Amino acid sequence: MKKLVVIGYGGMGGWHCRAALQSDVVTLGGVYDVKEERNRAAREAGIFAYGSFEEVLNDPSVDLVTIAVPNDQHEKLVIRALEAGKHVICEKPVTLTVASLGRMIAASKKAGRCFTVHQNRRWDVDYLAMQKIVDSGEIGEIINVESRVQGSRGIPSDWRGMKEFGGGMLYDWGIHLLDQVLLLFKGAKIVKVYCTFDHITNKEVDDGFKLHLYFEGGKEAYIEIGTYNFLAMPRFYLRCTKGTALISDWTKKTRVVRMKAWHENDVLPVQTAAGLTKTMAPRDEITTDTYEIERPVSDVHDFYRNFTAAMDGKAEQTVTHKQMLRDLKIITTAFRSVKTDQAVILKKPL
Repeated sequence: MKKLVVIGYGGMGGWHCRAALQSDVVTLGGVYDVKEERNRAAREAGIFAYGSFEEVLNDPSVDLVTIAVPNDQHEKLVIRALEAGKHVICEKPVTLTVASLGRMIAASKKAGRCFTVHQNRRWDVDYLAMQKIVDSGEIGEIINVESRVQGSRGIPSDWRGMKEFGGGMLYDWGIHLLDQVLLLFKGAKIVKVYCTFDHITNKEVDDGFKLHLYFEGGKEAYIEIGTYNFLAMPRFYLRCTKGTALISDWTKKTRVVRMKAWHENDVLPVQTAAGLTKTMAPRDEITTDTYEIERPVSDVHDFYRNFTAAMDGKAEQTVTHKQMLRDLKIITTAFRSVKTDQAVILKKPL
């Protein structure tokens, strides 16, 4: 068992503590937060709280630290922990610029310690269902995918709504959905990025966004986060060469329609307000199969299992430095698209 200390005892810091208390690969050694009231809350919950970050770094029994603090603080804490000989997991987004991430990766290599970002939504069952369909090839190759998360409560009123701390939904939820989509496309290169922001409940940072990704070969992805949607659109919509899959929300099974044959024998026209049409005539059971896929089994503890195995040299990190860099480069390009109010055509595909 590896001894873990969580830096930051807020929402995600608390999540990591609860996960560690149930883990079969790490033991929770304690927490540290710059706010004393949070250290006090940890102690009241029976969790040891260190007196300072330096105390954590100077404790030789600590094997790894998880950084769960506001985004603008990630780089300095990660590098200090690596230099102190600790392995490091950082909450997403790992940092705010590609240059910053480059410094963090360099520090990891120099220290000979593992370093990754907590992309825990790779274990979401809705994403895993999409991944299963794509990997199986049962409805052919991807044409396009739409990925959405929509709510109606606006952006959180904490630091996530402040630009100076790296707030906004593109950094907060966008990095998750982008990471998922890129894995679905299995390394296909992006040639163009177009993004727009919503500023409905917050004028300082984006409280929603619409991100279009264009891949080599004509494939496309659309990622949307909305925080002022009182009726939500489907969580996932996947269109492939031999069918379509849809997940209405993350609590539901996957609906699939798979094409068995392509013919137009005896197609009955559909009566619309403007007249008859064969183009939009529905298919039947002769040319398609319609079915549901059960929700996959998922275990979020696999993230820490993989990381501790990587610490021992027994596995490659699930979330690699290359993936971290690509995610952040695309996020950075999306910000550039918003700033220029136009699509960014990449001279070197990502």
